[in-house]
Amino acid sequence: MNARLMLLACSLLTIAAAPQTAPPPAPAPSPTAAPRPYATIAVTITTTEGPITLALERERAPITTANFLRYVDKKRFDGTAFYRAMPLGESAGLIQGGVRNRSDLILPPIAHEPTTTTGLTHDDGAISLARAAPGSGRGDFFIVVGSVPTLDANPAASGDKLGYAAFGHVTAGMDIVRRILRAPTAAGGPPGMTGQILSAPVKIVSVRRVVARR
Repeated sequence: MNARLMLLACSLLTIAAAPQTAPPPAPAPSPTAAPRPYATIAVTITTTEGPITLALERERAPITTANFLRYVDKKRFDGTAFYRAMPLGESAGLIQGGVRNRSDLILPPIAHEPTTTTGLTHDDGAISLARAAPGSGRGDFFIVVGSVPTLDANPAASGDKLGYAAFGHVTAGMDIVRRILRAPTAAGGPPGMTGQILSAPVKIVSVRRVVARR
């Protein structure tokens, strides 16, 4: 082997034997921040069947929550009732209560807050404002059992696309809500509620804000 070949061979051996430098480690991914909790207000509906506690979405649904609290703070729900039970299949439905047709208790209607704006949904335990046309909601509300997405706003739907204004959810007392949903109903009823009016409405004794303990 001539001198030039020997020099090339030595160079290749030197390159092959050289230690391979490991690439620097990739930086660790930044921890994903937990979603910020939204501000809520706790309220308890005391009924003759027991208490139902709610968390009202004062940040995400401020208009509808403020409306409900007007009735609470003026004690306008006291002595009213859950008067409607509407089963939807075997595992879903809703119960409705509030001032109904009591002209001495009804306050002016409020602007409609659709779920496309608030980001809320009509899932198990959601509380929502009853209404006829959008913007007619006042002092009647309903609580959902199971998931009822057809109550949400749906821009792709025909007709009234705005759904109902969910504004909170039950944090305790869903057993009472389900019990009311299973209660007997009368055969008649106003248009749209035929067969859904409770034979024995469940009295709402009081509705109060929950005072945090110190």
